[in-house]
Amino acid sequence: MAAFFGDKEYFFNFVAVMGTLYIVPTPVGNMEDITLRALRILREADVVLAEDTRTSAVLLKHYDIRQHLLSHHKFNEHGTSAAVVERLRAGQTVALISDAGTPGISDPGFFLVREAVRAGIEVQTLPGATAFVPALVSSGLPCDRFTFEGFLPQKKGRQSRIEALRDEERTMVFYESPYRVLKALQQFSEVFGPERRVSVCREISKVHEESVRGTLAEAIAHFTEVEPRGEFVIVVEGKVKR
Repeated sequence: MAAFFGDKEYFFNFVAVMGTLYIVPTPVGNMEDITLRALRILREADVVLAEDTRTSAVLLKHYDIRQHLLSHHKFNEHGTSAAVVERLRAGQTVALISDAGTPGISDPGFFLVREAVRAGIEVQTLPGATAFVPALVSSGLPCDRFTFEGFLPQKKGRQSRIEALRDEERTMVFYESPYRVLKALQQFSEVFGPERRVSVCREISKVHEESVRGTLAEAIAHFTEVEPRGEFVIVVEGKVKR
């Protein structure tokens, strides 16, 4: 682009400045479990991508944040990511949040991050809430080395996935729904043995937060008597060398 100042012509090269994709953790329970930086980014973003706009609207309203929300979840992320990348190329600031916790950890996020990185766009992930860290640390089991397994397959491949962990020596962390907690504990007991230690945590940072610690046999007995309710993180002791 050229411009004239007096009788001289000057040429300028304008380089498009791309935006930044922020991965923003949100509370897994208690609304206070969000950082000041996260709140600032959500206020400054041109658009906020949400796993469920209805759920995220409650959080944003709580903090009087009125940014534009767009739906971005596991069923549409392959279709919407290209348009988001174009927004970022155009210089917009985009914040990605999930219903709770850190996007990408058993939540949508990986695909968009990968596409943004491929496009040369800066991606910044804020530290913050995620359910498995407090469950692991408070379990009383070794947390210096662990493996995060997330959700087990509901049907096909579930048993083989557990069998593959038979000799795992690190502490193992699983997410599970209340409908399959007892089944998971029973399967763990069959493969790892009923005396393997476990901590079953539910409703992390919520009013009814609870951890049931003991052997797999004891945990099975407990949840046979008490109906599992809420969101669960199961922390299982690794195989102990004899």
